[in-house]
Amino acid sequence: MACFRRMICFPVNPRVVVSLLTQDNDYQVEQAASAEEAARRLGASVEIVYADSDSILQSQQILKYVQSDEQSRPAAIILEPVGGTGLPQVARAAAEAGIAWVVLNRDFGYIRQLRESCSVPVFSVCTDNQEVGRIQGRQLATLLPQGGSALYIQGPSETDTAKLRTAGMLETKPTSIELRTIKAQWTEASAFKAITSWLQLSTSQRAHIDVVAAQNDAMARGARRAFEEFGAGPLTEHWSKIVFLGVDGVPKTGQAWVKQGALAATIITPPLAGSGLEMLVSSLRTEKLQPETTLIEPHSYPSIEVLKKKSS
Repeated sequence: MACFRRMICFPVNPRVVVSLLTQDNDYQVEQAASAEEAARRLGASVEIVYADSDSILQSQQILKYVQSDEQSRPAAIILEPVGGTGLPQVARAAAEAGIAWVVLNRDFGYIRQLRESCSVPVFSVCTDNQEVGRIQGRQLATLLPQGGSALYIQGPSETDTAKLRTAGMLETKPTSIELRTIKAQWTEASAFKAITSWLQLSTSQRAHIDVVAAQNDAMARGARRAFEEFGAGPLTEHWSKIVFLGVDGVPKTGQAWVKQGALAATIITPPLAGSGLEMLVSSLRTEKLQPETTLIEPHSYPSIEVLKKKSS
């Protein structure tokens, strides 16, 4: 079913629903804070909802707004999808109801289709996740110039974020660094559980690990806690020299953990919800067409040059 092209009048101070993955992740909380700060500055209003890492719940939450009466509907929905499909049917239903649709950290084919057939703003704002992976591969090369062994903690494999970060890391990781991969769910608790289970294997207790590289800071934190708790006693010396890498670089957590020495490095990925809201409000007020996808560049923290000096 095609969207009907019709003139849609958006309010000067639009109400926007921001749907995020979970509250149990510092980057997601930072996403919410960036959206709220941008809304105050722009004179918009935002309502933050969390999907508890459940794609069915996220679909139900958003449909509640889409199917509400016209006076109660938000002007737009900004979401970071939990699942790998990005809720295409929900997106179309929203656009048909006159609700703008902004996707964070994903680039789906249906976005182009909706842009071609609907009059509401539809676009995505993404971290350059493949570059995130490349940076982490360079961090590994810097920490292990003679090669070594790394434990890699990957997010859910069905998500583009995890896939792209893995692909980028493999581009720049030297072949002299052996990699073992464990999957978790972006949260500290999930990484703690996954690493604890791995450590309980007799083969793992004899393994040599130089670096633990996680696809976000929360999972790096969970992994460190697991090594600290499991490695107490006779295994203390065996695990004591492991260093940890993360991604997200939120000032109060990831960057602070680097300064405290809990992480050797992280990668700053600026929160996207605030940028997405700024672009959205600009579109609603000026009818300016935003690009289909905007990539936001990540940065190593500290820089690769500083990390090299610290590790030498």
